[in-house]
Amino acid sequence: MDIKKKIEEVEKEDKQINSFVSFDVEGVSRKNISSEGKLSSLVVGIKSNINVEGLVVSAGSKTLEDYVSPYDASVVGRIKKEGGRIMGMLNMDEFACGSSGESSFFGATDNPKSPGHITGGSSSGSAAAVAAGFVDVSLGTDTGGSIRNPASHCGIVGFKPTYGVVSRYGLIDLAMSLDQIGPLARDVKSASILLEAIAGHDHRDETSLELDQGFYRFSENLDPNVKNMKLGYAREFDELIQDKGIKKIIHKALDKLGSEGAEIVDVSLPNLEIALPTYYLNVFVEFFSATRKYDGRRYGYKIEDVCGEEVLRRILLGKYISKEEYRGRYYRKALMARSIIRKELSDALSGVDVLISPTVPKLPHKIGSDIKDPLVMYAYDVFTVPVNLAGIPAGSVPAGEVEGIPTGLQVIGDALNDQAVLNVMAGFEKCR
Repeated sequence: MDIKKKIEEVEKEDKQINSFVSFDVEGVSRKNISSEGKLSSLVVGIKSNINVEGLVVSAGSKTLEDYVSPYDASVVGRIKKEGGRIMGMLNMDEFACGSSGESSFFGATDNPKSPGHITGGSSSGSAAAVAAGFVDVSLGTDTGGSIRNPASHCGIVGFKPTYGVVSRYGLIDLAMSLDQIGPLARDVKSASILLEAIAGHDHRDETSLELDQGFYRFSENLDPNVKNMKLGYAREFDELIQDKGIKKIIHKALDKLGSEGAEIVDVSLPNLEIALPTYYLNVFVEFFSATRKYDGRRYGYKIEDVCGEEVLRRILLGKYISKEEYRGRYYRKALMARSIIRKELSDALSGVDVLISPTVPKLPHKIGSDIKDPLVMYAYDVFTVPVNLAGIPAGSVPAGEVEGIPTGLQVIGDALNDQAVLNVMAGFEKCR
């Protein structure tokens, strides 16, 4: 395939969707890439908060609109080594602060599967480009659902690995203890191949895990057989679903998995409701710390002078919570709550192979809807944020449509049980 010709075609088609911030027309990222490898036949899109040498890495913000990266993130280097051809940089919520794809300095991303509706965020362009067929696979980042949320809204596959399985070196932080890079694709097999290419120990990332090489053979070990597997489902999920159509689809999915020989087991997550405030308190503090380098002296603009409303809200709240007199009242309690959620998920997973849940509690709203209360937007993440707080793997696979709008099924595994999550996702994909 002539990728330059493909870029010309996509540039025209993407004017309506706005999934790309920039295209690598000159082929800067494709120089000296391997001619062989796991990704040699695949076109790849990169979320704009992951560094690609020679390309503008803006994080969806005016703050970094002219920042040309001087180096490759580890995941980008591995993609090049495996022969993946990078098409360009994908749109996203500004500094990954958002669940809708509307907060980007470069404009909102439209949903190819449900035009006029949000894609979900913050990996909005990463999901839309895959759903539209512009790229074969893409990289996104997931801090509290930012891969799985848009994957659900756009009817594709998205996977967040166990924290530390994929290197974070070269990623522009939202919240260091929560962020993880992962794949988006149209099917589980393709997602597994991309994950296999980017995963592995990296000495440049202190959070990177050093595991046996056999652990990383995700596509080779992919097994869709769910017979005799125990799949946990919590009654608290039903209580938090806001759309009856989604509830119906999720229970139909459970029935399908049961018909394939899986056993559906009732589990309990009594503290599920505290996950959202716990998550955002952690994010506000870590994001405030991460943004102190954007002071306008070394590169870009001073972030507070040019950022959008949601980014500024998180900076100001993080600054407030970080003050010594408030740290005990908010942040320390959030860390304690995080431990409770982590233990609760671990206990729930101890008696089953994986947990099954909705990916999102409600359908995507229309682009430009006047949602004044940020808590309404944050509510999209109620089923996804516990996974990041616990550092465990989870993925979203298409489950069906409600009035023509896609929604996803989330599969959650214990730490380092990434393969089981992918296997159940593949099993459901097969029987869907």
